[in-house]
Amino acid sequence: MDLSPSIPSEPRTLPEGCQTLGRSCEEALLEQRLSPWRRSDHVSNLLVLLAATRTAEHPGISAAGATAESRRFTALADAELLLEGPSGKRRWPLPPLPAGVSPALLSHVALNHLPLSPLLAAIGLEHPAPFPHLRLESGRWGPADCLSGGRAMPQARVERLWRQGMHLGNRLRGPVLLTECVPGGTTTAQAVLSALGVPVGSLISGSAQQPPQRLKRMLVDQGLQGASLPDRPSPTAVLAAVGDPFQAVAAGFLVAARQPVLLGGGSQMVAVLGLALSALNRSERYALSDRTLLGTTAWLAQERLGAERQPSLGILLDRVGQHFDVSLTGLASGIRFHNSRVSALRDYERGFVKEGVGAGALLLLAQLQGHTSPALVEACELAVDQLRASS
Repeated sequence: MDLSPSIPSEPRTLPEGCQTLGRSCEEALLEQRLSPWRRSDHVSNLLVLLAATRTAEHPGISAAGATAESRRFTALADAELLLEGPSGKRRWPLPPLPAGVSPALLSHVALNHLPLSPLLAAIGLEHPAPFPHLRLESGRWGPADCLSGGRAMPQARVERLWRQGMHLGNRLRGPVLLTECVPGGTTTAQAVLSALGVPVGSLISGSAQQPPQRLKRMLVDQGLQGASLPDRPSPTAVLAAVGDPFQAVAAGFLVAARQPVLLGGGSQMVAVLGLALSALNRSERYALSDRTLLGTTAWLAQERLGAERQPSLGILLDRVGQHFDVSLTGLASGIRFHNSRVSALRDYERGFVKEGVGAGALLLLAQLQGHTSPALVEACELAVDQLRASS
């Protein structure tokens, strides 16, 4: 199977500016996978998993909040912004960022254009969520431990969260857009994929303009050495060693779900897909890959890391597909801010923030349902104006 990276020609089925990631698939197949998401008269589910890992508290590991303390409430602040919008009443302040604006603002704008019903779950957060949400475990558990110790979570906790994810997968009806907010989650993604045997190299991105590749590698190496996993570990053993609570719930969800799923994000969603694939047999893997799409932002889709000549996320998607012998497809929204009048939005074009809280998948979905790029960009600009006015 030839999996050499390539930039496929874009099918006519995609809105302006959108692009595919990973191996191209036939236009008819892509259209088949997209068809559940084009129906503006159909109410789908937006499932947002908020979680925490103490990996995020390591200095320099994440830009989703300028300090370790601020990253402890990033998920809550982003969730409130997603739900209440820039002018709404919010309990948690948005954490300071090196540049740009929270991607939850872009997600809120897109959500306003979509017939989605949001459902949020809080798993292992440092503070209680002040909005209606699913409680999938006792609040006493708190964040996962730093993956560098090789004992991120007790096995029993992982298995319980996996079962909760399966319950959600069986319970929800209709297409589901699954996304997350987990500071430090790209590092746990790198650890999980490495433990599964996927050669990730320097393909994992992050919220910083220049992701701390060396620091990520050091923490992952420490965690895997401490965990002493077997050659072919189970997905729950991998999660217990170096994972986070979001990954356990999301992987369980994918294993049980039989409806179309749009995964909103980047490497964190690729890691969850890898965990789910590792738990399935060959025919089940084909079925999962056929009903699942990755949706992300243009900024993440175009990013090249290390010495790679092609966009890193597409290569990562290919490698996971090769490892599990399936064809995986990703799509990027066509929304760009090159000509935006708002500097915080132009920062996205400079490599800051890039993605989060399903921004790419939600903007992509809005485009698929007929909303134009200029209209969505203008709505994002107005939202930044409102956010500044309310600060």
